[in-house]
Amino acid sequence: MKLVGKVRSVPDDQAVLGAQALMQALNSAPVVDGRRQDLWRDDHEVDRWAREHGGLGGDEERRWLRTARDALQAVESGTPAEPRLRQVLAGVRKVPRPSAAGIEWQVEAPPERRLAVELVLAWADVKERMPGRLRPCENPECCLFLLDRSRANTARWCSMKTCGNRLKARRHQARTRDTPRPG
Repeated sequence: MKLVGKVRSVPDDQAVLGAQALMQALNSAPVVDGRRQDLWRDDHEVDRWAREHGGLGGDEERRWLRTARDALQAVESGTPAEPRLRQVLAGVRKVPRPSAAGIEWQVEAPPERRLAVELVLAWADVKERMPGRLRPCENPECCLFLLDRSRANTARWCSMKTCGNRLKARRHQARTRDTPRPG
């Protein structure tokens, strides 16, 4: 990455944020004791996440990160969010830079939006490299997302330990309750 004037450049062929950072952001609003908890409501939590991923923190960066996260959660849940994604990506440019290896494409974004843009780029990268693998947990009481890395692409829950076992136990109880007993 290079700084170009007051705009931070990010190589286009590699999102600086990866799938792990994307999943942390998407899953920053879990359900705890039946209530959704937005971990990013706390400014210190967003700043901590931002600093861990090369950001500086601060009001503007937090606002853009929350906007990007909320838009990506909406899109992955089947709710339109293109206007918010367009807002995050407004004014971002893809610029060719000559190098010894040929042309390198860099993305230029305002510093306060850099991490939010990288978050959207990480999402786009996952969607392109792993189509159909990023999805919401199938537990209707859960707000988390999963990135299915299984060969068969059949994962259904964010965690087999929690959501998977819970739903399987409920289905089993329903079947045994509905099955007539002999005699």
